[in-house]
Amino acid sequence: MHLTARQAEIVELAKARGRVQVDELATHFDITPQTIRMDLNILCANRVLVRFHGGALFPEANENVEYEARRQIAAAEKAAIGQETARIIPDNASLFINIGTTTEAVGHSLVNHKGLMVVTNNINVANNLRLYPSFEVAIAGGVVRHSDGGIVGEAAIDFFNQFRVDYAVIGVSAIDPDGFLLDFDFREVKVAQTIIANARHVILVADSTKFARRAPVKIARLTDVDTFVTDRITEPSIREICAEGDVRVIEVAL
Repeated sequence: MHLTARQAEIVELAKARGRVQVDELATHFDITPQTIRMDLNILCANRVLVRFHGGALFPEANENVEYEARRQIAAAEKAAIGQETARIIPDNASLFINIGTTTEAVGHSLVNHKGLMVVTNNINVANNLRLYPSFEVAIAGGVVRHSDGGIVGEAAIDFFNQFRVDYAVIGVSAIDPDGFLLDFDFREVKVAQTIIANARHVILVADSTKFARRAPVKIARLTDVDTFVTDRITEPSIREICAEGDVRVIEVAL
């Protein structure tokens, strides 16, 4: 779905507060409660928010939000993370990019590079970067998920095992305070683990909302990555883990 500027701001307010009320939003935007109700109905119908009488809730922390809705959550942060990550990667490098809205933001920020070899299981990344003749784009085979165009399964694992690349750019669904990187789909996790194992330098890209989320499947530990690019670290334990594990932390300024 495409969110209007007002709907995107409503989502950000709900994320910050946990819930939003119709009357408060009507006052905030100086519009009628009926217009706010229409916005909330659209957002809830697309599972961006959860409706209750008089307002809406931000989705539960362990709910895997629909992919198109996730594009709109922390969109400015993801764009800034993508731009900062692109600065790390030199021209003529080889890299993996896995599934995720933040890794897609990295892909969009790479378009001015030259001579990249990009290996991905993200159809959206491949479709964007294939337009640039100075890039060589290789895409995994396997099962294509309807929800996000991600390619998972044993065929994708075998595909990534053929490579040894300079950089891996990985996203995750959640980061536990104890430093575990987590996701919802065990098939995606197996691919992500293969990506980590076959890269010389692993870059984790995740905005700060991932500290508040929970997911059931372990990908790796934070200490298994080399660089962590985020908008801000909200968990003191994460900063300590990075320092102890010699993980370079980049917090982008918005």
